[in-house]
Amino acid sequence: MTDIATLWEVGLPLAGAAGGLGYAKARAPRVFWSLVGLPVATTRFAVTYRSTMDVCGLTVQPSRFRAFVVRNLARRPDVQPVPPKVRRFRVTSTGLRVTLRLPAGLEPADVMAASERLRHAWGVHSVNLIETKPGFVELRMTGYDVLRKVRMPRRRVPSGPMTVPVALRENGTAFVRDYLKVPHALTLGANQSGKSMYQRNLVAGLARLPVALVGIDCKRGVEQRGYAPRLSALAITPEEADGLLEVLVGEMEERFDLLSEHGVGDIWALPDEMRPAPVVVLVDEVAELFLVATRKDEERRDRMVTQLIRLGQMARAAGMFLEVCGQRFGSDLGKGATALRAQLTGRVVHRVNDKQTAEMGVGDIAPDAVVTVLTIPPDRPGVAVAGDTSGGWSRIRTPALTAAEAAAICAEYAHLTPDLPALADYRPVVPASGVAAEPVPLVKPSPATA
Repeated sequence: MTDIATLWEVGLPLAGAAGGLGYAKARAPRVFWSLVGLPVATTRFAVTYRSTMDVCGLTVQPSRFRAFVVRNLARRPDVQPVPPKVRRFRVTSTGLRVTLRLPAGLEPADVMAASERLRHAWGVHSVNLIETKPGFVELRMTGYDVLRKVRMPRRRVPSGPMTVPVALRENGTAFVRDYLKVPHALTLGANQSGKSMYQRNLVAGLARLPVALVGIDCKRGVEQRGYAPRLSALAITPEEADGLLEVLVGEMEERFDLLSEHGVGDIWALPDEMRPAPVVVLVDEVAELFLVATRKDEERRDRMVTQLIRLGQMARAAGMFLEVCGQRFGSDLGKGATALRAQLTGRVVHRVNDKQTAEMGVGDIAPDAVVTVLTIPPDRPGVAVAGDTSGGWSRIRTPALTAAEAAAICAEYAHLTPDLPALADYRPVVPASGVAAEPVPLVKPSPATA
């Protein structure tokens, strides 16, 4: 009985602790990482670092001076290869960050090529590489899948006059849309891929900034009608989009006259009291602007595409930016599609239905990212590949945000909507709040007869 009681007293807490850790691993991975994953990964890194670098081919032969010192002063006949030197080791709530000093003979591309082997060797979820300065790289190791349940970081999020945190990267940092660095962007994704969720998060972030939002939603405004309190203009048909784009080009030319008058290169060099409000143009379904049925539609299409290309080429200095979205994008859309894509620096590609769209989205900036796009599972909406023309890319996922929540944010910040007289004719009509609409009877009433 004594043995049974002892076993019960010891085994029950152990079983409870094991069950609690199993539950934390499935439901609270951040807690499991802090309690178990972090000590294990740190110990494994410290013990196996040199041998792991050696077997992964990330060591170089020592210099002649080092070899001379080892053989003659340290009295060791064998001279070991030199791995990158660890300069900094930091622990985060999602993983580890290690700064390495690369020895002569190694370059960041060598470490990048071995990132998958390092991930398996140290038992972490992912290993990403960031080049901090010449000769130094930072390994950002993630202990668990942070994209399974998105939680945006609350610290160290870049801020600026035109920056919006939109999604979470797979290394645990925030994916920030910075219009001053990447003025125009293309977002692609099939139905139920999370493209609309990405746009909601983007609009919700922009609504908090003193910028003018211009919507072009040729699906009769079903996506962007809810943002009406915060929109300076909205076009819901191709005919309206044609006129609105012409007005935007005219606004751009007037701003260039202002810049020329003051001898500056962009609106950010103007005094605050003279600076016009930045404008972000949100095109919901770009294919609707390319599709034609008649000769007249073809002329309108060519005119709209030309205006979009002009905005993409020159509007950045005038403080006007493009956000182009679509389910599919290819050269078969028509004349001007490839020229328009060349002006869109940022690329965000969700799950797509064909390889050509993935190649048009990221194939020209990062060919190896095409495979990642094509392997996005359908049960992970919001997961996408984000990159730019510098060649860098990463997997991201946007947090869940309903259309009602995005509309409520737009209504809350409606007072920030700038007054642009040129767009007054396209300002959407916002119904008065708190006034209930009169119900419409489903059956036509007939007069009673005696």
